[in-house]
Amino acid sequence: MLRSFVRGMAEQRIEWVVDRGGERLDKYLVRALPRLSRARIQSLIEEGRVTVEGHYPKPSQIVSSGQHIRILLPPPTQLEPLPEALPLDLVYEDQHFLVLNKPAGMVVHPAPGHAAGTLVNALLARYPHLSGLSDPSRAGIVHRLDKDTSGLLLVAKDDATKAALQAQFKTGQVVKIYLGLVEGRLALGQGIIQAPIGRHPRQRKKMAVISTGKAAATEYRALEYLDDYTLVELRPRTGRTHQIRVHLASLGHPLAGDPVYGHRKRTPEGLGRVFLHAQRLGFRHPRTGEELEFAVDLPPDLAYVLDRLRAVRLGR
Repeated sequence: MLRSFVRGMAEQRIEWVVDRGGERLDKYLVRALPRLSRARIQSLIEEGRVTVEGHYPKPSQIVSSGQHIRILLPPPTQLEPLPEALPLDLVYEDQHFLVLNKPAGMVVHPAPGHAAGTLVNALLARYPHLSGLSDPSRAGIVHRLDKDTSGLLLVAKDDATKAALQAQFKTGQVVKIYLGLVEGRLALGQGIIQAPIGRHPRQRKKMAVISTGKAAATEYRALEYLDDYTLVELRPRTGRTHQIRVHLASLGHPLAGDPVYGHRKRTPEGLGRVFLHAQRLGFRHPRTGEELEFAVDLPPDLAYVLDRLRAVRLGR
């Protein structure tokens, strides 16, 4: 029996018991909930909004008769984000795309709880034509950064450019270099973390290294010891959700200031967020084929943290 519950204006919970098993979860859910497309179903599964017997499944999981399924549907959002005149820190711009320096604290695109004040809202105010792209809710954004991660972000001005740039990301042609500060002393030198990442089996909002996850690889180079922390350069080879944060935590060296994957309640002086900054970005121009590379300095808040830690090391 299908049961539906509405939590005020927040989210809708749908629960039922499988009547007939033997098919993929995503196909079963499309049949059970024809108002949702298969792409939408798969997105809900990836976001951890679907559980089978209390566990977070993969779309390809085969369902069995008698299993209990629960879906949490997010509240309906505004179909088209509204333009907002918010400042943008442009690093480069031409007729096809732009590169900007995203500040920490800014959400990239609207989501439940973040309907306004996002990067998409700011882009639509400065570039109204982006509302005419195939997905106006993304406004040409090619990839994303977490809310508290600062640094370089790439935005396409038309659908063809966006598709070409996303293809470079998918095939690993884009070079993304981050600077992070991790807890503890990571062995100096370089290495690579290769561990599959998937939804945490019990906590929907967390990711984890699990055997059933998607392949993920992160190269790292430990640069400098600062008190009981290590400054690290990071290059993700894949683009899984929270990949850098999860991979470093799996080594026992989570990013300083990480409230989800970190170990310590105290953080370095002046650190009010996760210490992670997208410092360099390299890719081919989608029209000319020219190799491009952009770089931005650490923002003042993270630079201050490093200055204080170096001062402690020098006894100042």
